[in-house]
Amino acid sequence: MELTSSQVWMMVCAALVLLMTPALAFFYGGMTRAKSVLNMMMMSFSAIALVAVVWVLWGYSMSGGGEGLGGIIGNPMGDIGLVAQLGTDQMIAVGLGATFAIITVALISGAIADRAKFGAWMLFVPIWVTLVYAPLAHWVWGGGLLGPVGLIGSWAGEAIDFAGGTVVHINAGVAGLVLALIVGKRRGFGKDPSQRPHNIPFVMLGAALLWFGWFGFNGGASSTVEEAGLIWVKTLVAPAAALLGWILVERMRDGHGTSLGAASGIVAGLVAITPACANITPSAAIGLGLVAGVVSALAVGLKYRWGYDDSLDVVGVHLVSGIIGTLALGLIALPAEGTAGGLLYGGGWGQMRAQVVATLVTVVFTGIMTTIIGLAIHRTVGFRVSEEEEIAGIDLMQHAETGYEFGGLGTGGTFVPHPATSGHLKTEEEVSA
Repeated sequence: MELTSSQVWMMVCAALVLLMTPALAFFYGGMTRAKSVLNMMMMSFSAIALVAVVWVLWGYSMSGGGEGLGGIIGNPMGDIGLVAQLGTDQMIAVGLGATFAIITVALISGAIADRAKFGAWMLFVPIWVTLVYAPLAHWVWGGGLLGPVGLIGSWAGEAIDFAGGTVVHINAGVAGLVLALIVGKRRGFGKDPSQRPHNIPFVMLGAALLWFGWFGFNGGASSTVEEAGLIWVKTLVAPAAALLGWILVERMRDGHGTSLGAASGIVAGLVAITPACANITPSAAIGLGLVAGVVSALAVGLKYRWGYDDSLDVVGVHLVSGIIGTLALGLIALPAEGTAGGLLYGGGWGQMRAQVVATLVTVVFTGIMTTIIGLAIHRTVGFRVSEEEEIAGIDLMQHAETGYEFGGLGTGGTFVPHPATSGHLKTEEEVSA
């Protein structure tokens, strides 16, 4: 059987979405300290490895429709991994679904940069994808609790979430906030200048690749050429407007716009347009992106005022802009088959109610479940590295390597394995002796 053009498009989109996670590795890696860059990038790459396996063995079945457990999860005993040959559409759906799950959990890592044990992260990823991401994906996209005939959806109305405002961004943002609170602040948080991003070109490269991959992220579920074209345009203009909004805030507040602000604005706009990309006009997408850029630029500073160490602004960008994009649909969603549209189109309060309920359900469910998972790991294997490891650098202490060599490690020594411990630092004189 030959592939159809729509099937080829879906496969291309899946590849674009997969590219987003290495892009995130560059984006996050550049924002960390030089002695944490490899660990940060490894957290993204390990998410690819772990979630890909989980998704084939049970994640896809748990998140999908069909026979399940009362709308709470899909079939937890799925056998996708045991089937020799699947239908073409189902194979593509497995692949695309895996890439969405991968990027979602990878986003969380930015909230705990510079201080999380790599082993604890490797334990957290498959548990969180299984117990948090897969059920929520089933509720929103698989006909579960938030679907049109689900327990919540049938009462509150069907929420619109085309590509992941709730499932991906609010979900990851809440999880990041919970883990940041559990793991605690970095040593010298808000005072240590070394915690500033060490490689802005990495950040800009990551933002560019994220923007490129996002055309597959938003366009992957389009059903017609016309819809795909409009989604493409809105995925272009929303982050463009958000970039302008972010650097405008910086200009008015600080006297200058920054490259880091431009990159962060791009991501904020991409996040905001994700749930709304198929249901608003291009001009509305510009307004939505502008609002997301301005509000997220202001929101990232709240961590210093409120005292939570969200290292790479997962909360300020993904949670805040995810909520903006999700709730905005209650105002500016176009009337369509099965929906009356937002308030500005005379649709009444029904769509707004559905968007608010979906947002609240996501925040509460993710918050509770991530707290349980995070505390269980933190109180058993431990989620945070020791103060010695944090000072020396996670790259050196957790991975026995460094991202840069400039006539030495910049940490006072070379890592040498030690038979009695996980390793210790030796000076260059000790090594040569």
